[in-house]
Amino acid sequence: MTTPGVADAVAVEKPAGERRLHPVTPLRRAWAPVTVLIGWAVHDPDQAQRQLTRLTTTTLLIALAVLIPAAALYGFLSWWFTHFSVTDSELRIRTGLLFRRTAHIRLERVQAIDITQPLLARVAGVAKLKLDVIGAAKKDELAFLGADEARALRAELLARAAGFAPETAREVGEAPAREILRTPPRDLVFALLLTGATWGSLAAALVVPPLLWLATHNVWTVLATALPLLGTAGASSVGRFVSEYDWTVGESPDGLRIDHGLLDRVHETVPPGRVQTVRIVEPLLWRWRGWVRVELDVAGSSNSVLVPVAPRAVAEAVVARVHPGVAVPARSALSRPPRRAWPSVPLWWRGQGIAVSDAVFVTRHGLLRGRLALVPHAKVQSVRVSQGPWRRLWRLADVHVDTGANKTVTARLRDADEAAALLRAQAERSRTGRRDARPDRWMAS
Repeated sequence: MTTPGVADAVAVEKPAGERRLHPVTPLRRAWAPVTVLIGWAVHDPDQAQRQLTRLTTTTLLIALAVLIPAAALYGFLSWWFTHFSVTDSELRIRTGLLFRRTAHIRLERVQAIDITQPLLARVAGVAKLKLDVIGAAKKDELAFLGADEARALRAELLARAAGFAPETAREVGEAPAREILRTPPRDLVFALLLTGATWGSLAAALVVPPLLWLATHNVWTVLATALPLLGTAGASSVGRFVSEYDWTVGESPDGLRIDHGLLDRVHETVPPGRVQTVRIVEPLLWRWRGWVRVELDVAGSSNSVLVPVAPRAVAEAVVARVHPGVAVPARSALSRPPRRAWPSVPLWWRGQGIAVSDAVFVTRHGLLRGRLALVPHAKVQSVRVSQGPWRRLWRLADVHVDTGANKTVTARLRDADEAAALLRAQAERSRTGRRDARPDRWMAS
């Protein structure tokens, strides 16, 4: 006969409704032992080469005959001992072959739920479900689920996080989305060609290796330098194109939906009320086309791009979806630093600016690559004023606004008296802004 305490413990350890991941998952996890061997070979290539030269053909075949079944067994057992279940208030994930781990993810602490499909996963019809949780150092994930199951589970978790009853949450389904922006591939290619970082990294990859060869005549030194430079050039051009291809932004009750990717397809959601800062980036060579890029700071989330490239008017319309009622100020409406600021930052002082409205704290910096940052008053965690010896000499100070995404927006080169007044006024605006802020809950109005 089981005592009530033991029965409760058993119930907690094995909750009802546990499910397993997709049967294709063992194929992914079977690579773990092979990855360990590859990591050892990369870490100590000389030792790995000596060990391989000692192996005969028979020994190598025997090693493969042992390694492949062992990897397959590991993949199967790790899949077999992984379960997940959804309760009224949390998602539970039980993993571990020898050492058991149970993750209890409170639904009200979920920041974002994203679906990603790497190329091979798209072929197999499966997807990863990634969860951004407040206080978690990295994302928890369920990899892999069937593509339809991943979408249904995401919709259920969002509905429960929004306060729907469990029996209702399963029937809610995925909220419909209305497309508000799509980036044409032609515009994306042209924007990348007009980005200075693309040409700078490519020039470094073409110029530095030949100079090193003339100086050292060491092929390994050249390769050790050339490969990272080529990788950087590829990431800033081809990598960005592959990642940001077919970028689509849609509006739904649970936030802004973002879909993108040429090979790996990613389905992200910008949660309502979680955006701490919006940045409108305007590279110098984009200005004649009137293009900008919109970046985000989202609390507890890895989302960082909202619009890769778009006309300014279109981008500002999308920003208005993130912060309803907020108008992006024109550059002429920003207050510049006083003229005596020029010795501190010659020429570049003209790229600084500040504006404060009833809803947001706005700063601008950068002369060649302008960045306009908008912080809602309700998202300001703290305000600071800093003044070094050189700034004190010219009666200047910087005003730092800290947000919930562990990021800081700075109004630079302000008059010292103005900075002190901004400090007092912003503290009051933040207090009243938090009081009047809209709720952060999913699907909340």
